[in-house]
Amino acid sequence: MSSQDIPEENLPAEQDAHGAVSVADEQNPFADPGLPPHEHRVQDIDERAAKRSERVVAFLFTLSMLLTVGFIASYVAIPHDKAIFVFPIGHINALNFALGLTLGGALFTIGAGAVHWARTLMSDVEIADERHAIEAPPEVKAKVMADFKDGAKESALGRRKLIRNTMFGALALFPLSGVMLLRDLGPLPGTKLRHTIWSKGKLLVNMNTNLPLRPSDVAVGSLTFAKPEGLEETDEEFQTEIAKAALMIVRLQPDNIKDKRELEWAHEGIVAFSKICTHVGCPISLYEQQTHHVLCPCHQSTFDLSDGARVIFGPAGHALPQLRIGVSDEGYLQALGDFEEPVGPAFWERG
Repeated sequence: MSSQDIPEENLPAEQDAHGAVSVADEQNPFADPGLPPHEHRVQDIDERAAKRSERVVAFLFTLSMLLTVGFIASYVAIPHDKAIFVFPIGHINALNFALGLTLGGALFTIGAGAVHWARTLMSDVEIADERHAIEAPPEVKAKVMADFKDGAKESALGRRKLIRNTMFGALALFPLSGVMLLRDLGPLPGTKLRHTIWSKGKLLVNMNTNLPLRPSDVAVGSLTFAKPEGLEETDEEFQTEIAKAALMIVRLQPDNIKDKRELEWAHEGIVAFSKICTHVGCPISLYEQQTHHVLCPCHQSTFDLSDGARVIFGPAGHALPQLRIGVSDEGYLQALGDFEEPVGPAFWERG
């Protein structure tokens, strides 16, 4: 239906300011052709057509809400390792496919609804306006506010409540998709960073031989790396646990140990300290026999193992935690408990 098929009295009133039309001549070779006559849309003329467009826009916004809910449901319900066959793509991850389909659909339907609303229900009258200086005088500011109010009125946002409510619903639900993605950050650590799998009675196992250590296996001036009894490299959580539980075993002459607590927690001069640097968590592996210093290879933090493993150089913030050790009835070195402080670098919960 076009405006030619509608009686003149049913047509909306024309807005002026269509731009002045001028004729080209010698003084003005670049004439302003003006704007073509405005062609009314069917929605401007027929309220039933406007209602249909309103329902289409509302349907698209409602579909966006359903797709957002589908995104959340897919994220929770579909296993991350499930695969499906999709022609012609082939076998793909079901979770990725569902998340992409629902998230893309939710965004598309919001955009499609907004575009259809603008093209069928908002005003489409072209208005020519003269350029003006960058600095807006008061009368221009007043005109802008008046135009804004006219635009808000022409959008029919207040009158077409179905569009308004479904749009607000779609825009309110869609951000929940991003909130759900925060789940991938994993569960809160709680107190897990403060504890390791060391406990009273766990034997110290040599990392190289995978055999329990006896005091006689640790010579004076030697550096041995140990792990807790029962922790195997084939375990699923091996890397997570060894990153907190790895030990350095050093044997010193008891007379060379300066720190009283270190001497009490040692066994016949054998001391056990965390291997994890307290700067950024690198494994410490360089030992200087004569000075009893250990050096982190990442940023050169240096610790004195004869004086409570305190920091004597570098960016590390605190000493290496010491593990209290003893000997079991079978004569093997064993832990007498867990570390009394968190191992590794500081973290925001540490107090």
